[in-house]
Amino acid sequence: MDFKSSDTIPGPRTEDHLPHTAQAAVKIVIVGGFGVGKTTMVGSVSEIRPLTTEETMTQAGIGVDDNYGSDSKTATTVAMDFGRISITEQLVLYLFGTPGQERFWFLWNGLFEGALGAVVLLDTRRLEVSFDVIGRLEERGVPFVVAVNSFPDAPRYPVNELRTALDLPDEIPILECDARRRASSRDVLMTLMRFLHSLAMTRARV
Repeated sequence: MDFKSSDTIPGPRTEDHLPHTAQAAVKIVIVGGFGVGKTTMVGSVSEIRPLTTEETMTQAGIGVDDNYGSDSKTATTVAMDFGRISITEQLVLYLFGTPGQERFWFLWNGLFEGALGAVVLLDTRRLEVSFDVIGRLEERGVPFVVAVNSFPDAPRYPVNELRTALDLPDEIPILECDARRRASSRDVLMTLMRFLHSLAMTRARV
């Protein structure tokens, strides 16, 4: 008599397989400070079951991690989040969400390797956290767009004021988003891909 083991690991779902029409895959990194919505964005937009490496927050983070504006957050990403989205039948984006707590930022360099571009998720309640994030991308020469995640109690600022505060040139896109919504997160990724295309066209003309 055959018995089924309760420890059997389920195989991949049909929707987890890469579409046979895919011709190009691009690595995109989603970065930002602690609690800005990186895990949420990957989860909302991914067409496969997202891989997350969240751990329960403990007393060890007190005095080390800044959780202002995220008091209800009980878990944190300690390595990365991973997801996938097909932008077209031929183009697939692999999404890597970075850990937000500063004590895990040493992992960022590895996640940046091979990335074509990045999304900087921003929380207007803690703009200062984004300075170091943007600085790291600029140091590595990774093109990026800025997505302002819409938190209910977060102040809203005109784009020109945010651009000045972040000291960003006019060509870098800044847009609002709701990381919980698939359509909004997809719009951010589409904006990034258009920006990367425009950069490639500009370089080709030089």
